[in-house]
Amino acid sequence: MEAPRDSEAPRTSVRSARSARSVRRSRRAPEPVLPVAAAVAPAAACCAALLGGCSGPGTERAAGSGTSETPAAARSERPREAADAARAVAPGAANALEDDYLRVIEDALPSVVQIQAGSDLGSGVVYDDKGHIVTNAHVVGDARTFRVTTAGSEEVLAARLVSSYPQQDLAVIKLDRVPDGLRAAEFGDSGKVQVGQIVLAMGSPLGLSSSVTQGIVSATGRTVTESSEGGGTGATIPGLVQTSAAINPGNSGGALVDLRGRVVGVPTLAAADPGQGGGAAPGIGFAIPASTVRTIAGQIVEHGRVVDSGRAALDITGRTVVGGDARPAGVAVAEVRDGGAADRAGLRAGDVITRLGDTDVATITALSEALAALRPGDRAKVTYVREGRERTARVTLGEQ
Repeated sequence: MEAPRDSEAPRTSVRSARSARSVRRSRRAPEPVLPVAAAVAPAAACCAALLGGCSGPGTERAAGSGTSETPAAARSERPREAADAARAVAPGAANALEDDYLRVIEDALPSVVQIQAGSDLGSGVVYDDKGHIVTNAHVVGDARTFRVTTAGSEEVLAARLVSSYPQQDLAVIKLDRVPDGLRAAEFGDSGKVQVGQIVLAMGSPLGLSSSVTQGIVSATGRTVTESSEGGGTGATIPGLVQTSAAINPGNSGGALVDLRGRVVGVPTLAAADPGQGGGAAPGIGFAIPASTVRTIAGQIVEHGRVVDSGRAALDITGRTVVGGDARPAGVAVAEVRDGGAADRAGLRAGDVITRLGDTDVATITALSEALAALRPGDRAKVTYVREGRERTARVTLGEQ
């Protein structure tokens, strides 16, 4: 299992969810029904008991009585009857949710594959019926050929790299031979994903192929920077979907699926907890949204490479510099690309960038995250220090 990686930004610590070795396969079906039933039954019983125990004056009279008071025996029977009714309803609701899970798994899991790149394992999603499979760039690494196992089959299929785009941590590989029954995934509209929505993560955590975990969408629109150590791409990825579904090593490149069976994201990173020695932080994982996956993978399939990234750039090579207090103090420009955005704005090697727009820039990671919120062609004010003097420049941003 790959050691967790810490990103440069202290507030965000993530690791790629790729497995270093396969382990003995063992499947166990998810059991979402029990907690749901346990939660529903008492709550429903409580509400029903409260309603059953309320009666207005004169609404009900005991036989042969001239008062409005209901006999104690009758009152005691009603909460019991309501509780029995609630218990009868709860299994039905739980069974309906279980049926949804089973249907989604039956529809979506056949489109999720296991990818072996050397001794490393990851996951992938079938993109089309021609054998293209989308996965993470950190899953393919430097490999050019791969061994792919589809869901429900032990046959190992050969595949080759079409193209990798580390800036967005996405890649596409293609099967040499398309097996019968290969099913392309249905990609949903990640712009409609809502916090609280139930999702299932499908992949090969720790080499356990065709595994499924459940959770909810915890947040949307996260910007996270992956570590460049241990095989990570160092990419700063905007717009990520945060989920509580377990994202373990080997889940990278798999599918985050909604209850309609549509892929709404590709699991990519799991948070690491510095307080636990860099171990995984339970319930905090990140997936690249389906809209981004379609944009990048579609270009690779059509053109063999990414021709329009949509990602803004200053067209510089930089590094983090440390101030006199031993804290990060900005990004030193090491090289300016001729004719690029920074060059046209008058920046040059040796300048130290401290702010982009209204965002302070203390590290190269902070600069990448600030750029991730912008688009090519946007104009932004860059604050920098040259020869001890603070200056500003208006830059028309280029494209990565």
